[in-house]
Amino acid sequence: MFTGIIEEIGKVKSVQNNSNSFVITIECNKVLEDTNIGDSISVNGVCLTVITMGNNFFSADISYETLNKSSLKYLKNGDVVNLERALTLTSRLGGHLVLGHVDGLGVIKGIRKMGESYILSVSYPTKLDKYIAEKGSVTVDGISLTVASQREYTFNVAVIPHTFEFTALKYKTTGDYVNIEVDVLARYLEKLLKNEEKTSKLYENLKYLEGLEDF
Repeated sequence: MFTGIIEEIGKVKSVQNNSNSFVITIECNKVLEDTNIGDSISVNGVCLTVITMGNNFFSADISYETLNKSSLKYLKNGDVVNLERALTLTSRLGGHLVLGHVDGLGVIKGIRKMGESYILSVSYPTKLDKYIAEKGSVTVDGISLTVASQREYTFNVAVIPHTFEFTALKYKTTGDYVNIEVDVLARYLEKLLKNEEKTSKLYENLKYLEGLEDF
């Protein structure tokens, strides 16, 4: 689990195609501190497991399922990525709870400067529309952001100068793919409402059957 607060920008050193998965190697420094083989690191919002590491790099497996559902399949040598280590029990929750599970691919529709900040516009799959709400949280390439507005399957988020400067967003351009993870609380709420609806229908059916017994 993560917070969506990026710790470091890493650089892709290599992407190798193995028989059952891809292995990505990323040059970095900060996220290697207190990291061991088997630990989780978020790479552009995707939770990956460290399989090897050195003084200034780590490697991780990427399954074909993850490749098919994320923008990691577009990565090539030299690309920059957002990195964040998994939460500990003593970590500050500066963003929101992020699982590192990609819900869908978004496309950057525009990045424009407004004062000292930036407005990022991202289009998203229609299936995610019910989970995205104004003033709600959304994760874009591992970055915890707040939806400022949304319309026709596109949301806008305000990006402060610090976030823009210290994440891979500053290297993005219109048309680039980004990983989107919706707020997990929205998914749990949906599940609760579905269960409540099922319970309500069951209750109505039971009442109907009880009514038939009176005849």
